[in-house]
Amino acid sequence: MIPNAITPSDAHDRQLIVGSAANQFAREGVFADYTECKAANTLRRQRADLTLFAEYLTVVQFYAKADGTRAERLLRDAAAWAGITYGLIAGFVRWQLQVGYAVTSINVRLSTVKQYAKLAFQAGTLGTEQHALIRTVNGYQYKEQAKVDEKRTAVGAATRKGAKKAQAVTLSAAQVRALKHQPDTPQGRRDALLMCLLLDHGLRCGEIAALDVTTIDQERGMLTFYRAKVSKEQTHTLSPDTLRAVKESFASGDAPAVGKLLRASRKGGKLGAAGMKERSITQRVEALGRRLGVVGLSAHDGRHNWAARAARNKTDTFALQEAGGWNSLAMPRRYVEMARIANEGVNLGDE
Repeated sequence: MIPNAITPSDAHDRQLIVGSAANQFAREGVFADYTECKAANTLRRQRADLTLFAEYLTVVQFYAKADGTRAERLLRDAAAWAGITYGLIAGFVRWQLQVGYAVTSINVRLSTVKQYAKLAFQAGTLGTEQHALIRTVNGYQYKEQAKVDEKRTAVGAATRKGAKKAQAVTLSAAQVRALKHQPDTPQGRRDALLMCLLLDHGLRCGEIAALDVTTIDQERGMLTFYRAKVSKEQTHTLSPDTLRAVKESFASGDAPAVGKLLRASRKGGKLGAAGMKERSITQRVEALGRRLGVVGLSAHDGRHNWAARAARNKTDTFALQEAGGWNSLAMPRRYVEMARIANEGVNLGDE
């Protein structure tokens, strides 16, 4: 017999040991691997979702008392999911309905909880049976949402919590033109560019805040920018109004030589340092809308109106998805459906 030779039995035992160690290593890294690949905005929303889930678990006395660190542990630590069951997650959906959360928000939070339950299953914290049952917990389909809210309204229950609007603000063509043509002042020129980016390109608020002066190519009339939500860099041809606003901003010296494209506001109609925060953009859009008599206008309403206009003008669904930076066709299809004329193509013949 050859000295130190590995017998078939030894090889099998070694493979079992190495395989088991590899499984354990993989389980320990499941949560870290997932969160490492997610954008900061996604993790911020998921943390908020899990904060409410932890609040619910305290209400039903799964937790003995409130603890502000639980959401972070649910986000990062597989062990925090020990004891979570199908019944608790199904109850989370019902509890949100009872306390008045919007159905769309309930669906998003359920998706977050199920995703982290899946990670806990992969990490070995949740068993196969509970994970299989948790996967069967469903949210509400689009066509079901109105019925759910009708029933809640009938009994005097709330259908939405917080300040977020149930419906986007719809702008007329005249209002869109007015918002894109602001006074010839430093803040007015900045505002015109801001509104053009929202209404002619459908950029998200965070995408606008991140724009740098180097993202603009005036000679080619192009804007190249990064969509953090979908981890994608895109290039848009500037609309005539946007190109006009860009040229006025640079020619007047409003745009900084380096740094962020939009400057912050200062008192007296002047501009401050380069860099306009998302909150400032939101507040500015609301104020510009109020000047026109439009109540509650938000930056996202600009994106909504851009998509709706594109759909009304027969933009291809795939082209709309690409231009808007959506990962799926779900939202573009919704805008196309909204723009569809119900009796288009109906021929009643001659009378």
